[in-house]
Amino acid sequence: MVKVGLTGGIGAGKSEVSRLLASYGAVIVDADKIAREVVEPGTPGLASVIAEFGEDVLSADGTLDRPKLGAIVFSDPQKLQALNAIVHPLVGARSAELEAAAGPDAVVVHDVPLLTENGLAPLYDLVVVVDATPDTQLDRLVRLRGMAESEAKARMEAQASREKRLAIADLVIDNDGPLEDLEPQVRQVWQNLRDRTN
Repeated sequence: MVKVGLTGGIGAGKSEVSRLLASYGAVIVDADKIAREVVEPGTPGLASVIAEFGEDVLSADGTLDRPKLGAIVFSDPQKLQALNAIVHPLVGARSAELEAAAGPDAVVVHDVPLLTENGLAPLYDLVVVVDATPDTQLDRLVRLRGMAESEAKARMEAQASREKRLAIADLVIDNDGPLEDLEPQVRQVWQNLRDRTN
């Protein structure tokens, strides 16, 4: 088994790289997806979030109002730390379960947005960073995701710098250009990862 940490700044295109790797046969352990699962209604995770942040962070249907919670935590480092202290251990436990279920010859790709910020690089055999310039990230967030520029900048500033991410990279995928430039690079990375399982 090869354990890969996949990361990149918001808007860098990490999700697209993850999707391509899955299409080639990688087992994807998606930290964001798991982070949503562990705070679904009825979970201990959601109960802990409500205890910390109050009922105001719930939607009318009892689910977590992620945009509202995001607005609270991304403007206050201490509140973000409090949220991470609840969610990260739950995500870690579920990720370990999914990894354990993969076969011995698997390439297990942990899709982890905050890999750099949380010092998780040593947990993986190698780290793949999807890289784009801050200008490209901002453009994608505003143009493709419809974020306000101020919100996009706040999200970017809450993450590690590009330099810090690149410093932990074993492999870098340059996603500053068009989508058609991405696929050949990801295929090459996949081949590299497969070779490591032999």
